[in-house]
Amino acid sequence: MEFIFIILILILSVVIHEVAHGYAALHLGDPTAKYAGRLTLNPIKHLDLLGSFIVPVVLFLLPVSAIVGWAKPVPVNPYNLRNQKYGEALVAVAGPLSNVVIAVVFGVLIRLTSGTGFLSEEIVPLLGLVILINLVLAVFNMIPIPPLDGSKILFTFLPASLEDIRMIFERNIFIVLIIVLLFAGEIFYVIFTIVSWIFLILTGDVSVLDSTFQFLSNR
Repeated sequence: MEFIFIILILILSVVIHEVAHGYAALHLGDPTAKYAGRLTLNPIKHLDLLGSFIVPVVLFLLPVSAIVGWAKPVPVNPYNLRNQKYGEALVAVAGPLSNVVIAVVFGVLIRLTSGTGFLSEEIVPLLGLVILINLVLAVFNMIPIPPLDGSKILFTFLPASLEDIRMIFERNIFIVLIIVLLFAGEIFYVIFTIVSWIFLILTGDVSVLDSTFQFLSNR
């Protein structure tokens, strides 16, 4: 049951992430995602076999606390964007921002109901899990390595002559996977340090963070 809940939250979170990219692009003048039928919360339109199923399941079965995944990237044609200088960066930041908004909403809910007895002890770690998953997605995607969203933001402010480097990474995803695997320990340490800090700011209660990690460790 815990596994199903985790996968559902992860899928919904990555779908909202991708839809946010699509709507941001549409607002800035690029209807590519709309014409591709990707401006929908229907998960079937967004799910990726590797990122939405295989990777999360494998991570769930392994003795690790990190469960991440991804959906099929929403198609965006940067040449259609009205703001050619910052448009792609604005589209890129919309995805992580949507996950932060979800985390804030559930964090506020926990803060407002803390000590009132409105939420049972069984529900709190589940809400904490929603916050945790969305914060991990937001922070992970802000890593400035192509094709992650952070790279699109970074390369907006770098010289155009470096664009070829970005394209090499985006067309050879295995290079990115190798880099992530080589520095997995350092990357996830930084991610969870940042995520834990933001989590505590949102909920204001370290016991919620502890119960959420306890829920994951007992899955």
